[in-house]
Amino acid sequence: MSVIKASAPGSIMVMGEHAVLFGHRAIACAVDKRIYVSLAPRKDRQVSILSALASYESSLDQLTPEPQLSFVLYAIQQVAATLPSGFDLTIESEFSHTVGLGSSAAVTASVVAVLAKYAGGELDSFALFERALSVVHGVQGRGSGTDLAASVYGGLIAYTVEPREVMPLSGLPPISLFYCGYKTRTPDVLKIVERKANEFPGLYRQIYRLMNDTSEQAEQAIQAQAWGQLGALMNIYQGLLDALGVSDHSLCDIIYTLRGCDNVWGAKISGSGLGDCVITLGRASDLPQALADKYEEIPVAISKKGTQCDVV
Repeated sequence: MSVIKASAPGSIMVMGEHAVLFGHRAIACAVDKRIYVSLAPRKDRQVSILSALASYESSLDQLTPEPQLSFVLYAIQQVAATLPSGFDLTIESEFSHTVGLGSSAAVTASVVAVLAKYAGGELDSFALFERALSVVHGVQGRGSGTDLAASVYGGLIAYTVEPREVMPLSGLPPISLFYCGYKTRTPDVLKIVERKANEFPGLYRQIYRLMNDTSEQAEQAIQAQAWGQLGALMNIYQGLLDALGVSDHSLCDIIYTLRGCDNVWGAKISGSGLGDCVITLGRASDLPQALADKYEEIPVAISKKGTQCDVV
């Protein structure tokens, strides 16, 4: 068999952080920064993996652990019995795993796609998403799958965990992304929020419901391509994230500075918070030098292309 190649886009949360874990609506988008995976069949039963995170060698029949490649190895273990032989796997990325662009989801989608093709199967988007989500849950125990849905389907999507729904949305509005320079692991943020929610459970349930209402109105604004309204809803959602306790000084510094710029309709945290990235709707035409000196702007645009897989 020839070399199998797949790629998947990184992703950004637009709306729905935290609330999506409780069955509420989320909105995410794929971006024009991708992860590329190629699989070259071998004649023996060895598995070789080369990536920026780690180099790896093992037997397909008894894979040894490597924490840096946990999603990749779990995906291989799932289908190892169906694979004809070992293989060389190469993983390359157009963005750093330290930046919040859903690198784990993009890697997982790409690896699951090439392994399915190598096993002689073909996965449609929904089947690819479901299998990749089982990998995510197998590795980290939980996760909404929102970033994974964006990586698989591409473009702007609205998403609900249960009952499962992935709905493509129209329009590719301009966005910007700013990295504050550090991030807190999502499971750690979730534990912090859970502790706070246990003190005021009724209030937190109401916050999540308001988040859902805001996301649903944002979905309508996207369908109408009413970008000014969407920006205002992003600002409202940011207030709700602040109420959850996941904002900090650096994130607020970025957010409120950007809101004062021309051609920015809205700005909020993208992701679980307590670090990582801020997303804006629109691109500032007068970016203050002080902001540029302190924080990294990550050039991104929404991409229509989801996960792709071909034999070459």
